[in-house]
Amino acid sequence: MANQIAVGIDISKKTMDVAIGHEQSTAIFSNDGAGHQALIEVLKSHQVSLIVMEATGQYQLACACALQAAGFAVVVINPRQARDFAKAMGRLVKTDSVDARMLAELAQVLNQRPDRDRFIKPMPDQAQQHLHALVLRRRQLVRLLVSERQRKHMAHAEVVQDIAELMEVLAKQLETLDQRIAEHLAQYQSDLAALLKSVKGVGPATAATLISELPELGQLKAKQICALVGVAPMNRDSGQARGKRIICGGRATVRSALYMAAIVAMRFNAVIRQCYERLLAAGKPKKVAIVACMRKLLVIMNAMVRTGRPWNDHLASA
Repeated sequence: MANQIAVGIDISKKTMDVAIGHEQSTAIFSNDGAGHQALIEVLKSHQVSLIVMEATGQYQLACACALQAAGFAVVVINPRQARDFAKAMGRLVKTDSVDARMLAELAQVLNQRPDRDRFIKPMPDQAQQHLHALVLRRRQLVRLLVSERQRKHMAHAEVVQDIAELMEVLAKQLETLDQRIAEHLAQYQSDLAALLKSVKGVGPATAATLISELPELGQLKAKQICALVGVAPMNRDSGQARGKRIICGGRATVRSALYMAAIVAMRFNAVIRQCYERLLAAGKPKKVAIVACMRKLLVIMNAMVRTGRPWNDHLASA
């Protein structure tokens, strides 16, 4: 609509630069509850078509939730995509106000697309945010444990005991965190967790990662969910040349969880094991076969969540 405007918001830890429509100047609000409410009051005086902001860690989450709760259409976009758009538009300068205006331009472009609604995703509620925080902290503890384990093998005898004590502390924290994740899933997502864990190869950690970081599971088509995670092969063709198909982009944390699930499933899940062996027999490289198993596992789980049916070897094979 001609009288509707697009809004771009560049968010930092303490402040938000807001570009409204084609205005050359930007308004600055504090990135807290009072600032969010003040921004909402300002935007209510306009007919806002779409709001775009970058994903900046957790700094954008509270603002995005507040705006969405107030009835605005909000898109949280990958910073790399926003920067690529700025370069394509010839915006090489980077400041907070310039970024806000660039995001407003991007919002205007997205708003004109026929598939506009696919960019607008519901913000996570408090329970989802809580689970995401627990899963993120678990991943950090696992990385710390792996690092300390590697250091222990190369450390001088004088400090080996210190490393062992720290590893013991980390292991206890990890055990406590696993219990908290299990309690959270039992309270809020017990049916979905049980559904995912019915797959041989998917354990509690993988199920928690999928529930936390892939809320679209069961809501998208097979090709869409594979592209979202980053396990769909992408063409690299130009003219007469036919490039090698590769996977790229997507959600790395979900892909890592799927990788471990596929490795286990290739041993204990008859359907995934047959898929892997068939691809190897056809001459496919092992890495290609593993990614194919990850994709098959994801497609099956997507169908399971959509239909509410647990794993079935016969249906999975079909």
